[in-house]
Amino acid sequence: MDSDDFSAAAAAASSTTPPSPTRGGSFALPHLPDLAVDLHTPPPGTWATELLLECAAAVSGGATARANEFMWLLNELSSPYGDTHQRLTAYFLRALLALSSSSAESSLRALAAAVDRNRSFESTRRTALRFQEVSPWCTFGHVASNGAILEALDGEPFLHILDLSNTFCTQWPTFLEALATRSGDAPRLRLTAVFGGAALHQVAKEIGARLKKFARLMGIPFDFHAVHHDGDPAELDFDSLGGGGAAASGGAGLAVNCVNTLHGVPSGERRDAMAAALRRLRPKIVTVVEEVADLGPEGGGDFVRSFGESLRFFAALALERAAERAIMDLVAGDPARSTERRETAARWSQRMRAAGFSPLPLSDDVVDDLSALLKRYREGWSMAPPPPPPPAGTFLLWKEQPVVWASAWKPTPPPH
Repeated sequence: MDSDDFSAAAAAASSTTPPSPTRGGSFALPHLPDLAVDLHTPPPGTWATELLLECAAAVSGGATARANEFMWLLNELSSPYGDTHQRLTAYFLRALLALSSSSAESSLRALAAAVDRNRSFESTRRTALRFQEVSPWCTFGHVASNGAILEALDGEPFLHILDLSNTFCTQWPTFLEALATRSGDAPRLRLTAVFGGAALHQVAKEIGARLKKFARLMGIPFDFHAVHHDGDPAELDFDSLGGGGAAASGGAGLAVNCVNTLHGVPSGERRDAMAAALRRLRPKIVTVVEEVADLGPEGGGDFVRSFGESLRFFAALALERAAERAIMDLVAGDPARSTERRETAARWSQRMRAAGFSPLPLSDDVVDDLSALLKRYREGWSMAPPPPPPPAGTFLLWKEQPVVWASAWKPTPPPH
């Protein structure tokens, strides 16, 4: 995954006309009697949206001949090496092909292996930094989480953060800086960070070394512990990671940080179990940041509706090579085993409340920091509280559409 694989759809001008065919020369369209797209007058949004939706409906309805016609046309107009919209279309087309040929499992394995082969510390760092330069997509959650954790653990001499995020510890340098500026003696910080499998061992080692060096520079007593776990986050041994609250954490105030973590748990009861496991840790605070999309229940639901929501979501998301695997998972994979199925803020809030958590409102200072962050980026980014009844937290919006939800939670006291 190198920086050339990165493209911020939110930072690029929207293309509304179809590109030229990827194969040179002219071509004749196949017979499409019910095609609801006028190629001479592009529909609103990207040129391929209606074509993909028509194709998804044909695949879902078992109309093989019609689906093949749409796939032929989409294959002519898309390219995994083209602009943002061409690549996005190519990814969704490959997923529809895998679904229709029942080859999703082998395709997912191949895509995951390709991502791992191209992953190194430098490429990971370069991509993350470039992402943060052009978009607040990740940084919004970092600022919200850092502010909430700092306030919840204010005055604690020993902090333990269990970081279950997938953002490679990019939020912690600013957290260390904030700790260094607090009045009084600097607290001791233990950071337990969970990484993926063997492919990330060297990345985690380099991240830990750099964080330790930066903590020394800031004058913060700091311990770093990397845990490697490949697969379902709900299967982590939480007791060994800091369960039992302050007692099991050596008297430390425990915070659990979940940035883009929970949707990596397969849908349904597994996610409920994950929230319950976090509650058993007895943390002082749990921060939850998730990308917002209603991608349907684990039973499959309305395939075409979920497909359309996936199109909307990935058109706003910054595309990278890993996005192809996510699209393959959502479109062609087993819904009950999906590790990419985003949910709404209301659904995540329901899970957290059911597990025994109460929302912890973001303070005015944190909200001010978020507002200041958004002023650094191009027009189109904004923030807003959830609509009533509030599920807690706050939304990052792109062109008035919620894309990221940041929230903080505390254990609900037992009834007297």
